[in-house]
Amino acid sequence: MYLVTLTGNLLIILAIISDAHLHTPMYFFLANLSFADICFTSTTVPNMLMNIQTETKTISYGNCLTQMYFFMVFVGLDNFLLTVMAYDRYVAICHPLHYTVIMDPRLCGLLLLTSWILCVLAALLHGLMFLRLSFCTELEIPHFFCDLDHVVQLACSDTFLNDLVRYIATGIMGFIPLTEILFSHCKIVSSILRISSVGGRYKAFSTCGSHLSVVSLFYGTGLGVYLSSAATQNARASAIASVMYTVVTPMLNPFIYSLRNKDIKYALRIISSR
Repeated sequence: MYLVTLTGNLLIILAIISDAHLHTPMYFFLANLSFADICFTSTTVPNMLMNIQTETKTISYGNCLTQMYFFMVFVGLDNFLLTVMAYDRYVAICHPLHYTVIMDPRLCGLLLLTSWILCVLAALLHGLMFLRLSFCTELEIPHFFCDLDHVVQLACSDTFLNDLVRYIATGIMGFIPLTEILFSHCKIVSSILRISSVGGRYKAFSTCGSHLSVVSLFYGTGLGVYLSSAATQNARASAIASVMYTVVTPMLNPFIYSLRNKDIKYALRIISSR
Protein backbone atom coordinates (compact mmCIF):
# COMPACT_ATOMS: atom_id res chain seq x y z
CA MET A 1 0.00 0.00 0.00
CA TYR A 2 2.87 2.36 0.74
CA LEU A 3 4.48 1.66 -2.65
CA VAL A 4 1.13 2.23 -4.38
CA THR A 5 0.77 5.54 -2.54
CA LEU A 6 4.26 6.69 -3.57
CA THR A 7 3.88 5.54 -7.19
CA GLY A 8 0.40 6.98 -7.66
CA ASN A 9 1.18 10.40 -6.23
CA LEU A 10 4.54 10.63 -8.03
CA LEU A 11 2.81 9.83 -11.33
CA ILE A 12 0.27 12.59 -10.70
CA ILE A 13 3.10 15.09 -10.05
CA LEU A 14 5.06 13.89 -13.11
CA ALA A 15 1.99 14.09 -15.36
CA ILE A 16 1.24 17.66 -14.27
CA ILE A 17 4.85 18.80 -14.69
CA SER A 18 5.32 17.18 -18.10
CA ASP A 19 2.06 18.34 -19.74
CA ALA A 20 1.86 22.06 -20.48
CA HIS A 21 -1.95 21.86 -20.71
CA LEU A 22 -2.03 21.00 -16.99
CA HIS A 23 -0.16 24.12 -15.90
CA THR A 24 -3.29 25.66 -14.39
CA PRO A 25 -4.17 26.61 -10.78
CA MET A 26 -6.28 23.48 -10.24
CA TYR A 27 -3.46 21.11 -11.22
CA PHE A 28 -0.87 23.26 -9.46
CA PHE A 29 -2.67 22.66 -6.17
CA LEU A 30 -3.27 19.00 -7.06
CA ALA A 31 0.47 18.46 -7.56
CA ASN A 32 1.14 20.03 -4.16
CA LEU A 33 -1.57 17.87 -2.60
CA SER A 34 0.11 14.75 -4.01
CA PHE A 35 3.45 15.92 -2.58
CA ALA A 36 1.81 16.54 0.81
CA ASP A 37 0.26 13.05 0.71
CA ILE A 38 3.65 11.47 0.03
CA CYS A 39 5.22 13.31 2.97
CA PHE A 40 2.16 12.75 5.16
CA THR A 41 2.22 8.96 4.84
CA SER A 42 6.05 8.87 4.90
CA THR A 43 6.14 10.29 8.43
CA THR A 44 4.60 7.12 9.88
CA VAL A 45 4.54 4.14 7.48
CA PRO A 46 8.31 3.56 6.90
CA ASN A 47 8.94 3.45 10.66
CA MET A 48 5.97 1.10 11.09
CA LEU A 49 7.31 -1.21 8.35
CA MET A 50 10.74 -1.21 9.98
CA ASN A 51 9.17 -2.14 13.32
CA ILE A 52 7.35 -5.05 11.69
CA GLN A 53 10.49 -6.25 9.91
CA THR A 54 12.91 -5.95 12.84
CA GLU A 55 10.33 -6.72 15.56
CA THR A 56 11.73 -3.74 17.46
CA LYS A 57 9.17 -1.14 18.49
CA THR A 58 11.32 1.36 20.37
CA ILE A 59 11.65 5.02 19.36
CA SER A 60 13.75 7.72 20.96
CA TYR A 61 12.29 10.87 22.50
CA GLY A 62 13.81 13.06 19.78
CA ASN A 63 12.56 10.87 16.94
CA CYS A 64 9.11 10.74 18.51
CA LEU A 65 8.97 14.53 18.71
CA THR A 66 10.22 14.85 15.12
CA GLN A 67 7.63 12.39 13.86
CA MET A 68 4.82 14.25 15.64
CA TYR A 69 5.98 17.60 14.27
CA PHE A 70 6.15 16.59 10.61
CA PHE A 71 2.92 14.58 10.88
CA MET A 72 1.08 17.70 12.10
CA VAL A 73 2.70 19.84 9.39
CA PHE A 74 1.62 17.64 6.50
CA VAL A 75 -1.83 16.72 7.80
CA GLY A 76 -2.45 20.45 8.21
CA LEU A 77 -1.10 21.10 4.71
CA ASP A 78 -3.50 18.49 3.32
CA ASN A 79 -6.30 20.27 5.12
CA PHE A 80 -5.45 23.73 3.77
CA LEU A 81 -4.78 22.52 0.23
CA LEU A 82 -8.21 20.90 0.08
CA THR A 83 -9.68 24.23 1.23
CA VAL A 84 -7.76 26.19 -1.42
CA MET A 85 -8.83 23.70 -4.10
CA ALA A 86 -12.46 24.17 -3.04
CA TYR A 87 -12.05 27.93 -3.47
CA ASP A 88 -10.46 27.36 -6.88
CA ARG A 89 -13.46 25.27 -8.01
CA TYR A 90 -15.82 27.91 -6.62
CA VAL A 91 -14.19 30.64 -8.69
CA ALA A 92 -14.05 28.43 -11.81
CA ILE A 93 -17.76 27.54 -11.69
CA CYS A 94 -19.37 30.58 -10.09
CA HIS A 95 -17.16 33.25 -11.71
CA PRO A 96 -15.81 31.62 -14.90
CA LEU A 97 -15.27 34.89 -16.79
CA HIS A 98 -13.06 36.27 -14.02
CA TYR A 99 -11.25 33.00 -13.27
CA THR A 100 -7.92 33.82 -14.94
CA VAL A 101 -7.89 37.27 -13.36
CA ILE A 102 -8.68 36.07 -9.83
CA MET A 103 -6.62 32.86 -9.79
CA ASP A 104 -3.43 34.38 -11.17
CA PRO A 105 -0.03 32.78 -10.41
CA ARG A 106 0.71 35.38 -7.74
CA LEU A 107 -2.43 34.52 -5.73
CA CYS A 108 -1.81 30.77 -6.14
CA GLY A 109 1.73 31.13 -4.82
CA LEU A 110 0.51 33.31 -1.95
CA LEU A 111 -2.17 30.78 -0.96
CA LEU A 112 0.37 27.96 -1.01
CA LEU A 113 2.92 29.95 1.00
CA THR A 114 0.28 30.95 3.56
CA SER A 115 -0.78 27.31 3.95
CA TRP A 116 2.83 26.25 4.59
CA ILE A 117 3.42 29.05 7.12
CA LEU A 118 0.24 28.33 9.09
CA CYS A 119 0.96 24.59 9.22
CA VAL A 120 4.57 25.05 10.30
CA LEU A 121 3.61 27.56 13.02
CA ALA A 122 0.75 25.41 14.32
CA ALA A 123 2.97 22.32 14.50
CA LEU A 124 5.72 24.39 16.16
CA LEU A 125 3.26 25.58 18.80
CA HIS A 126 2.26 21.99 19.60
CA GLY A 127 5.92 20.97 19.67
CA LEU A 128 6.87 23.73 22.11
CA MET A 129 3.93 22.86 24.35
CA PHE A 130 5.03 19.22 24.24
CA LEU A 131 8.56 20.13 25.39
CA ARG A 132 7.24 21.53 28.69
CA LEU A 133 5.90 18.11 29.69
CA SER A 134 7.88 15.63 31.76
CA PHE A 135 7.69 11.87 31.17
CA CYS A 136 8.55 8.78 33.13
CA THR A 137 10.98 6.27 31.63
CA GLU A 138 10.12 3.16 29.61
CA LEU A 139 6.76 4.38 28.28
CA GLU A 140 4.63 2.27 25.98
CA ILE A 141 2.57 4.20 23.44
CA PRO A 142 -0.65 2.32 22.52
CA HIS A 143 -0.30 3.22 18.85
CA PHE A 144 1.80 2.49 15.77
CA PHE A 145 3.24 6.02 15.69
CA CYS A 146 3.74 8.96 18.04
CA ASP A 147 0.25 10.41 17.96
CA LEU A 148 0.09 13.67 19.93
CA ASP A 149 -3.07 12.72 21.87
CA HIS A 150 -1.73 9.35 23.00
CA VAL A 151 1.72 10.67 23.94
CA VAL A 152 0.39 13.63 25.96
CA GLN A 153 -1.83 11.26 27.95
CA LEU A 154 1.32 9.45 29.14
CA ALA A 155 2.90 12.59 30.62
CA CYS A 156 3.69 12.63 34.33
CA SER A 157 3.11 16.39 34.62
CA ASP A 158 -0.11 18.42 34.30
CA THR A 159 -1.46 18.45 30.72
CA PHE A 160 -4.35 20.92 31.11
CA LEU A 161 -2.64 23.70 29.14
CA ASN A 162 -1.59 21.26 26.41
CA ASP A 163 -5.14 19.93 26.11
CA LEU A 164 -6.55 23.45 25.95
CA VAL A 165 -4.15 24.54 23.21
CA ARG A 166 -4.75 21.31 21.30
CA TYR A 167 -8.53 21.67 21.35
CA ILE A 168 -8.43 25.34 20.36
CA ALA A 169 -5.96 24.71 17.53
CA THR A 170 -7.93 21.70 16.29
CA GLY A 171 -11.12 23.73 16.32
CA ILE A 172 -9.58 26.61 14.38
CA MET A 173 -7.53 24.49 11.95
CA GLY A 174 -10.40 22.09 11.36
CA PHE A 175 -13.62 24.08 11.68
CA ILE A 176 -12.69 27.14 9.59
CA PRO A 177 -11.33 25.19 6.56
CA LEU A 178 -14.27 22.76 6.65
CA THR A 179 -16.72 25.67 6.80
CA GLU A 180 -15.02 27.26 3.79
CA ILE A 181 -15.18 23.97 1.86
CA LEU A 182 -18.88 23.49 2.63
CA PHE A 183 -19.68 27.11 1.76
CA SER A 184 -17.82 26.84 -1.56
CA HIS A 185 -19.61 23.63 -2.54
CA CYS A 186 -23.01 25.04 -1.56
CA LYS A 187 -22.36 27.98 -3.89
CA ILE A 188 -21.13 25.58 -6.59
CA VAL A 189 -24.26 23.41 -6.38
CA SER A 190 -26.46 26.50 -6.45
CA SER A 191 -24.70 27.75 -9.59
CA ILE A 192 -24.85 24.35 -11.30
CA LEU A 193 -28.60 24.03 -10.73
CA ARG A 194 -29.09 27.30 -12.60
CA ILE A 195 -27.41 25.88 -15.72
CA SER A 196 -30.09 25.07 -18.30
CA SER A 197 -28.32 22.37 -20.36
CA VAL A 198 -27.84 18.85 -19.00
CA GLY A 199 -24.38 18.65 -20.61
CA GLY A 200 -23.30 21.84 -18.91
CA ARG A 201 -24.48 20.55 -15.53
CA TYR A 202 -22.64 17.26 -15.99
CA LYS A 203 -19.41 19.01 -16.98
CA ALA A 204 -19.63 21.35 -13.99
CA PHE A 205 -20.36 18.47 -11.58
CA SER A 206 -17.48 16.41 -13.00
CA THR A 207 -14.96 19.19 -12.32
CA CYS A 208 -15.73 19.23 -8.59
CA GLY A 209 -16.81 15.61 -8.06
CA SER A 210 -13.28 14.29 -7.55
CA HIS A 211 -12.45 17.01 -5.06
CA LEU A 212 -15.65 16.40 -3.12
CA SER A 213 -14.83 12.67 -2.97
CA VAL A 214 -11.34 13.36 -1.58
CA VAL A 215 -12.72 15.86 0.95
CA SER A 216 -15.31 13.34 2.16
CA LEU A 217 -12.63 10.65 2.48
CA PHE A 218 -10.17 12.94 4.29
CA TYR A 219 -12.59 14.43 6.80
CA GLY A 220 -14.60 11.22 7.15
CA THR A 221 -11.60 9.10 8.17
CA GLY A 222 -10.15 11.95 10.27
CA LEU A 223 -13.42 12.34 12.15
CA GLY A 224 -13.53 8.57 12.61
CA VAL A 225 -10.10 8.65 14.29
CA TYR A 226 -11.13 11.22 16.88
CA LEU A 227 -14.59 9.74 17.47
CA SER A 228 -13.10 6.28 18.02
CA SER A 229 -10.54 7.73 20.44
CA ALA A 230 -13.21 9.65 22.35
CA ALA A 231 -15.83 6.90 22.40
CA THR A 232 -13.61 3.98 23.41
CA GLN A 233 -10.31 3.34 25.14
CA ASN A 234 -9.65 0.39 22.83
CA ALA A 235 -6.16 1.05 21.43
CA ARG A 236 -6.67 -1.44 18.60
CA ALA A 237 -9.80 0.32 17.32
CA SER A 238 -8.03 3.68 17.44
CA ALA A 239 -5.01 2.27 15.57
CA ILE A 240 -7.21 0.74 12.85
CA ALA A 241 -8.98 4.07 12.35
CA SER A 242 -5.60 5.81 12.13
CA VAL A 243 -4.40 3.34 9.48
CA MET A 244 -7.42 4.30 7.37
CA TYR A 245 -6.53 7.97 7.87
CA THR A 246 -2.77 7.82 7.33
CA VAL A 247 -2.42 5.00 4.79
CA VAL A 248 -5.64 4.33 2.89
CA THR A 249 -6.66 7.94 2.17
CA PRO A 250 -3.32 9.04 0.60
CA MET A 251 -3.32 5.82 -1.45
CA LEU A 252 -6.82 6.39 -2.87
CA ASN A 253 -6.42 10.08 -3.75
CA PRO A 254 -4.42 9.48 -7.00
CA PHE A 255 -6.98 6.91 -8.17
CA ILE A 256 -9.89 9.28 -7.51
CA TYR A 257 -8.27 12.15 -9.42
CA SER A 258 -6.88 10.07 -12.29
CA LEU A 259 -9.88 7.82 -12.95
CA ARG A 260 -12.33 10.75 -13.05
CA ASN A 261 -10.13 13.18 -14.96
CA LYS A 262 -9.61 12.89 -18.72
CA ASP A 263 -6.69 15.36 -18.76
CA ILE A 264 -4.75 13.37 -16.13
CA LYS A 265 -5.45 10.07 -17.91
CA TYR A 266 -4.26 11.55 -21.22
CA ALA A 267 -1.05 12.87 -19.62
CA LEU A 268 -0.41 9.48 -17.99
CA ARG A 269 -0.87 7.72 -21.33
CA ILE A 270 1.73 10.03 -22.88
CA ILE A 271 4.17 9.24 -20.05
CA SER A 272 3.60 5.49 -20.44
CA SER A 273 4.10 5.67 -24.22
CA ARG A 274 7.40 7.49 -23.75
